[in-house]
Amino acid sequence: MPTSVSSLDSRGSNRALDLARVLLVHGDLAPRLALRTILQAGGYSVDVAATPAEAISKLDEGRYELVLSDAEFGSRPAGRNVLAYARVKDYRPATALVTSYEPSQKHRPGRGKHHISIYTENLPNLLGEVAELIGLRASRRYRPLRQAG
Repeated sequence: MPTSVSSLDSRGSNRALDLARVLLVHGDLAPRLALRTILQAGGYSVDVAATPAEAISKLDEGRYELVLSDAEFGSRPAGRNVLAYARVKDYRPATALVTSYEPSQKHRPGRGKHHISIYTENLPNLLGEVAELIGLRASRRYRPLRQAG
């Protein structure tokens, strides 16, 4: 009997269709489950962490194209610390903070900083924003070196 080219893993994910590996770090169960479901439905392989310590452990064990971290852990800089740790990994994943509310204009991140809002009105744009971040990471990582001249 021939074997299938792609098979479902234990999470029901079709590994042949996974677009990229994402680490989602969020302290609240409901947003963590909602984001994981949306990302998996969009074709991403998603690992989740409920705490910054768990996220750092996962970053040490695996490679990710994107790390999304909750901006509002008990300690305000904890989410940013996870992203800072991810940025020094040799594979340089794309990183972004996620929040459950619409960001105000005065709290917009500076140039080069990424912030994804998962408030209800933004959900249709979520997968597009994730794809854009991963694409920016890929172009930055594989950009040819400038010729000296």
